[in-house]
Amino acid sequence: MSDGSGDLDTLLIGIDAACEPVFDRLYETDSIPNLKALIERGTSAPLTSQIPPWTPSAWPSMYTGVNPGKHGVYGFVAFDGYDWEVVTSNHVREHALWTLLDRHDLTSVVVNVPVTHPPDEIDGAIVPGFIGPESPRSHPEGILEEIREAIGEYRVYPNYSRGDEHYTDDEKMEEYCTLARMRGEAFRYLTGRFEPDFGFVEFQKTDTVFHEFEGDVEKVRQIYEATDEQIGRILEECDPDRVFVASDHGIGPYENYEFRVNEFLREEGYVETITGGKGMPSWNPIRNQLRAGEDETRWEPGTVERLAAKAASIGITPSQVGALLRRVGLESVVKQYVPSGVTRTGSKQVDFAGSRAYMRARTELGVRINLEGRDPEGKVPEEQYEDVRDELIERLSRVETPDGDPVFGEVVPREEYFHGPYVDEAVDVIAVPNEFEQFLSAQLVGTQFGPPTEPWNHKLDGLFVAAGEGIDVDADLSGAHLFDVAPTIMAALGVPHSDRMDGSALPVVEEGESTEYPTYSDEDATTAGDETVEKRLADLGYLE
Repeated sequence: MSDGSGDLDTLLIGIDAACEPVFDRLYETDSIPNLKALIERGTSAPLTSQIPPWTPSAWPSMYTGVNPGKHGVYGFVAFDGYDWEVVTSNHVREHALWTLLDRHDLTSVVVNVPVTHPPDEIDGAIVPGFIGPESPRSHPEGILEEIREAIGEYRVYPNYSRGDEHYTDDEKMEEYCTLARMRGEAFRYLTGRFEPDFGFVEFQKTDTVFHEFEGDVEKVRQIYEATDEQIGRILEECDPDRVFVASDHGIGPYENYEFRVNEFLREEGYVETITGGKGMPSWNPIRNQLRAGEDETRWEPGTVERLAAKAASIGITPSQVGALLRRVGLESVVKQYVPSGVTRTGSKQVDFAGSRAYMRARTELGVRINLEGRDPEGKVPEEQYEDVRDELIERLSRVETPDGDPVFGEVVPREEYFHGPYVDEAVDVIAVPNEFEQFLSAQLVGTQFGPPTEPWNHKLDGLFVAAGEGIDVDADLSGAHLFDVAPTIMAALGVPHSDRMDGSALPVVEEGESTEYPTYSDEDATTAGDETVEKRLADLGYLE
């Protein structure tokens, strides 16, 4: 517990997409001296992520210690029938690590952790990160304004959107480094202000740099140097007794193909198509309206989008309009007259209600069956569910690239990965890309295969580091899993972890006990309030 000196007992540093291959390259340029020193005086190992290994589901799994079947978040959006909305912390229906610590009178400071908006009310402070709004309601009330007064500026998102040609790459990287500095300064300020027992700070742009700049070595080095500098300052000023570093997944090149799952399912007779409606789940339309200041996490087609859908029904598509403008040298006006919402509603889309099975979003890594009795307009009778699922598994397992390699390393029923009260919200068939080198897409673009839309994306192995007081540096960390992080933190702090957690304390600390905590209920959810939500949410390209 805190003795009033301002020193942290236990610090968890989250580095999005950190992994050994990335660190090995950074060692060569001496770009992460503080992280390297932590590893050298402590211990490290690969940290196996979950399925699916993507930010909005993986970070909640890390901070709750349970699989998505127990906390209920499988991707960037939550589905209500065939409709969808961006996830918030209220979609995470299991207790977070810091709320359990609060029950033991242990205080926490949590900064920039994804999917923590709206924040829990605990003894300490929470400033939400990614997927929250630009000025998130933080806890306690008024603390964000206090931070901004103390450090000068604090933002969740960059001051530009991806693809903004008004900013040079150098200016964008300067913004990346500014965001890293803000995380460190805010965390150090709050630690001095609250003197917590537990601190958790997350750095996000270490992931985004790979998506936006395709793994550019120099840009990766820049953001990691800025992040490492902030970590060094946190270690010096906060003086934690023990330090853990964890990532939600790894990252690396996708050097093979993009496989368009819904094109395959259409040719196999599962997917039906339409022109019109909302289209596949995407950041683009939500991002645009939220940036405009609308208090929404949903998107509905407006007049222009509906007109685009009507035009497409008689053969006039946005892509044809855009191609004509480009041919006559008007590339600059394509974005103005063919905006993303128009492109979506005027293009061929999956007819969710009319299909037998489909991929909802590529980051879910799987296929959803349109089941009678579960889905609003289910097409597959309940008595045929297992047969249809087995048939999908068999057909997807046989898919090969044009080079004759298997597209999937594993195609299995969802129960192989998910268990808990929210399993029915998951896809029915899990389809894991072979070696995470095949890029999956949910889009309908006419062909099943093409080059990867993103040549760098997520890998299964992240990173775990432990150092400091009481850490067994000789412990065997083979098999370390994302679910083990929360129980390890609780064991380090000397309190029992929840018996609902799927992980257990890693042997770097003394084995912790488990106990029964009250189950999560809707009463535990925090009201989001009247804030403008996600008005500056960057388009990271995770959804299409």
